[in-house]
Amino acid sequence: MKKRILFIDDEPNFLEGLKRMLHGQCNVWDMYFTHSVDAALDEISKVAFDTIISDVTMPGKDGFELLRILKDSETTKDIPVIILTGKDDHNLKSRALEMGATDLLNKPVNRADLLARVNSVLRLKSYQDELKAQNEILDRKVKERTAELEDSRLDIILRLGKAAEYRDEETGNHILRVGCYCRALAEELDMEPDFVEMIFLTSPLHDIGKIGIPDKILLKSGKLTPAERKIMEQHCIVGADILRKDTESMNPYLKWHRNKSTLKSRDNSILDMASTITLYHHEKWDGSGYPKGLQSQDIPLAARIVTLADIYDALRTARPYKPAYSQEHTLGILRDDAGHHFDPMIYSAFKNIVEQFNSIHNQFSDDALKPKKINSSQYRSRNCPRNCS
Repeated sequence: MKKRILFIDDEPNFLEGLKRMLHGQCNVWDMYFTHSVDAALDEISKVAFDTIISDVTMPGKDGFELLRILKDSETTKDIPVIILTGKDDHNLKSRALEMGATDLLNKPVNRADLLARVNSVLRLKSYQDELKAQNEILDRKVKERTAELEDSRLDIILRLGKAAEYRDEETGNHILRVGCYCRALAEELDMEPDFVEMIFLTSPLHDIGKIGIPDKILLKSGKLTPAERKIMEQHCIVGADILRKDTESMNPYLKWHRNKSTLKSRDNSILDMASTITLYHHEKWDGSGYPKGLQSQDIPLAARIVTLADIYDALRTARPYKPAYSQEHTLGILRDDAGHHFDPMIYSAFKNIVEQFNSIHNQFSDDALKPKKINSSQYRSRNCPRNCS
């Protein structure tokens, strides 16, 4: 493929001389000749040049203005520019190099010198283009790999969240809907994008601690005794420990990994938010919740968001102990509990996006995303309002 070379000079006779001098290069170069910087910029907007040779002193826009314009544009900043100057223009030469000129050439131009300089610059441009292409390939591969890791991370989180509900077919796609509700609420609250993404990823783990509750309590069909309820309430603490606490058996493994890993530190931001949500999502704005009895803004914001999302979905979904409530009935219950169970600010945000909640509920309904049927004889149904709020 021919190299594309642009020559710029306001002297027509000089350009004609260059055409005659370089006639023998027509088989390897496509040469363009312009009399002004404006005309050159017009050509540059249409043709991808490999090198530009420009006089520095011209009426109107000069060679320095050309350098500034080229370097300010992402599409042209890497085009090498050879500046033509007089032999004694030392200040102009220094200024041209400072502004990004690749090389300098004295007038009058010697053919052998011109060919040597242009070929040298073309080789440099070729190396730069090859390196840029390789970097683009690597960048694309990194982005593809990052997307794969992000998808894998989300998949693992959802599967971990599902583990807590695996013994209970009734909860269906609850964790999926809660994640979407929380994302919508965080966006409505104008939270930072990192927070929005993090709560979407971590909120499905809010009930992971149910894994640690004995079957005789978790699956009990009747009303829990006060002692049993105390044990049931421990699922918040159990879940936080699962996500946050390094057990003694894990420590040697983690130490070995850290010694082998090229990462400077272990990023616990996801686990930190997930454990916070798990521990505090049953706290209530008025302080009557559990396990710590926190109130108002002492409850972490992420947990307050999950609380409303969790209760909304529990009310809208059929369970063994209750039918699915209508949107109107659900809104009435939530309205009555604002300022008692829920943060009033989060409830206000929720009111602004009620239809979005309803849309999420319908899109991710248990019927719409019904998983493969599991043999129900393996499990016992339960009447368990304590597990959804």
